[in-house]
Amino acid sequence: MQVKPITILIADDDEDDRLLAEDALRENRLVNDLRFVEDGEELMDYLKQRGKFSDPNQAPKPGLILLDLNMPRKDGREALEEIKSDEQLRRIPVVILTTSKAEEDILNTYDLGVNSFITKPVTFDGLVELMQLLGRYWFEIVELPGSSD
Repeated sequence: MQVKPITILIADDDEDDRLLAEDALRENRLVNDLRFVEDGEELMDYLKQRGKFSDPNQAPKPGLILLDLNMPRKDGREALEEIKSDEQLRRIPVVILTTSKAEEDILNTYDLGVNSFITKPVTFDGLVELMQLLGRYWFEIVELPGSSD
């Protein structure tokens, strides 16, 4: 099966978590364009191509967003609500990838339209395995909007 590379946008304020996610994706040889933002404000600037993200070549539309909940300025909940209420952005799949296991967070994010809620693994090996599963699911199994072009 031919896997079409897509842009993965990771929104996470923790630099170590961003680096670990990048390493885990590379370990799985996922041939995707990986982009990072550090909080919900940057995420929305990226998605709306504002400010330092105004060049479309520097901010290609993501095919998948991995979103942390607890970030400064605008948290993942607020960003998710904004994404899913925007006609131009709502079809981008969003996966919550967070340390939270709170039932309230799970229910609220699904109510806001999240596609999946995943608690971050505590080990690097667990993260590698998770990224492998995410890669297979989102890039080989699921049909994403615009992927059949």
